Amino acid sequence: MWTNKTLVVASGNQGKLTEFSNLFADFAIELIPQAKLGVEVPEETCFSFIENALLKARHASAITQLPTIADDSGLVIPALDGAPGLYSARYAGVNASDQDNVSLLLERMKHLSGDNRQGYYICALALIRHASDPDPMVAIGRWKGTILDAPRGNRGFGYDPIFLPNNLDQTAAEIDPQIKNQHSHRGLAVIELRSLLR
Repeated sequence: MWTNKTLVVASGNQGKLTEFSNLFADFAIELIPQAKLGVEVPEETCFSFIENALLKARHASAITQLPTIADDSGLVIPALDGAPGLYSARYAGVNASDQDNVSLLLERMKHLSGDNRQGYYICALALIRHASDPDPMVAIGRWKGTILDAPRGNRGFGYDPIFLPNNLDQTAAEIDPQIKNQHSHRGLAVIELRSLLR
């Protein structure tokens, strides 16, 4: 059973912070964004989502001396050899906007059709008790869908406007946030993590 009441969130992404807040709303834990404690986002130098999540968690925990949760997530398109993948947030450049990234992905997928437009969001979530925790809690969620050829909707963030989840008729940017949290890669990872915390 998890007994800590405070948890640092190692992210500077406001969209993620909002989703984490909603996903843990009924859990007796205070989530503190790392920026409030003076922690800057480290450079992501690893080669997998889970390694990057652990890197970010250990970085923030070392500075704050508090338990920390971090995720690394992105969109994976098998037909593009996994791109944008680890570089989802900076696909069109280090300071790229969500729109820049979406536009570049649509350009690179314009010749693809059918199953080649399939992809999935992945979220690797890591929770550590302290910076040198040898046994972190790890959870992974995947959300499969199709990449549309034009954006739809103004909710969510990232690639949500062009991501049409399997078995839904609305994009991730059109669906109600509560429904999104039940189906999304981050929602599924948090559900798994919450079961570990209990």
